Amino acid sequence: MQHPRLVIICTQNSARSQMTEAFFKKYGNDVLEVHSAGFEPTEVNPLAKQVMAEVGIDISSQRSKSVKEFLGRMQFGYVVAVCKKAEGRCPTIFPGVRKLFSWPFDDPAAVEGTDEEKLEKFREVRNDIEIKVQEFVNDYRKGLY
Repeated sequence: MQHPRLVIICTQNSARSQMTEAFFKKYGNDVLEVHSAGFEPTEVNPLAKQVMAEVGIDISSQRSKSVKEFLGRMQFGYVVAVCKKAEGRCPTIFPGVRKLFSWPFDDPAAVEGTDEEKLEKFREVRNDIEIKVQEFVNDYRKGLY
């Protein structure tokens, strides 16, 4: 049985969307097929890899992907936009989406300061993402989406 597809969208697909994808795979891989993509993909942020490893999740093999990799190839039931910049572009690029979710997390890569201050922001955003993904998956399992 094929699971409904969910795509997480961010501008660069380097941090927030990568962490969100990993948490969806951890908590909802048995009920959802999960992907992530960006409108201007770069590379997975090393600090995202580091803070995810701190909670036992290895994202070192994940890569930044362009939304173009999915256009015309996959239909998505759900889109989760994890930044405001990408959110406005989602409805027009993914037709037929059942529901668009807006989760505008702070961009941890935009934080300036010491290495420790940057890491703290990545940890804060990682923790916020984990909570939101757990809530979504729990609600999904209850049939709310």
